[in-house]
Amino acid sequence: MTSSNPLFTGPLARPAPTDDALHDALRMRWSPRAFAHQALSAADLKLSFDAARWAQSASNEQPWAFVYAHRAQEDQFQRLLDCLAAGNQVWAKDAAVLIMSAGRKQLTKREGKNLFADYDIGQAAALLTVQATMQGIAVHQMGGFDRAKAQDTLEIPDTHHCVSAIALGYPGDPAMLDEFNRGREAATRERLPQADFVFAGKWQSAAQ
Repeated sequence: MTSSNPLFTGPLARPAPTDDALHDALRMRWSPRAFAHQALSAADLKLSFDAARWAQSASNEQPWAFVYAHRAQEDQFQRLLDCLAAGNQVWAKDAAVLIMSAGRKQLTKREGKNLFADYDIGQAAALLTVQATMQGIAVHQMGGFDRAKAQDTLEIPDTHHCVSAIALGYPGDPAMLDEFNRGREAATRERLPQADFVFAGKWQSAAQ
């Protein structure tokens, strides 16, 4: 699969500058804004959601839910698109699929609020991302959206709250983007060094 995966080879590949032997699904994953005008099959989308389904969660509560629309489903897709911040709409309009993730607020196995719901939904989205990446599908997650509008427009019940928006599709040519987003697409990939966030035994104690 990797030999023909557009995220792994060719001009669209943007490997993370790491010396460690990360799995290709992690090293080659990035968040494009340019999407090819190519539909995503129902089978490929289902496989990505199945990866999310098998994410770990506190007490196996599985608090995640996803509302999605293919670009070909014009009315449904537009409703999701309209929930995004204007800066995200500019490029997300070309994605093959838009998704809104939501989390169940309350526990189901006992009384109380699920304090780990957002954490668990993040893990589900991460597994969806890894699976999609292995399929050659680009994933771009977004926090820039109108939560109240999404809750109302997508008819998400009060038992749940919106967590993140996600764009999926096959990576496209950055030349299709406006100048600002072309620059963001080509920006150097950077992460903090482990020394800034990995501590041994106590806070700020250097890892060995």
